[in-house]
Amino acid sequence: MKKVTVFYLESCPYCKNARRAVEELKAENPRYAEPELEWINEEKQPELAEQYEYFSVPSMFIGKEKLYEAHLGERYEECREHVRQTLEAALK
Repeated sequence: MKKVTVFYLESCPYCKNARRAVEELKAENPRYAEPELEWINEEKQPELAEQYEYFSVPSMFIGKEKLYEAHLGERYEECREHVRQTLEAALK
């Protein structure tokens, strides 16, 4: 099982969607609660955020591989599916 690193901002509506998606997915499938998710606020830990390549938040990584990066105008359903795919990858 792999750890998922998530970069986020407190004020970001897309980040709130990602958190909501994680909680919903965990409730639907207990397996999704197994991978460790490390939530990193890029404003509070910029030195860590600079070590990863991304442009928007939320962004999800396994190691240095980016599996998901939100985009402007993204719908909740799209975010949820990307989060699900990331959790699936972490379970492998």
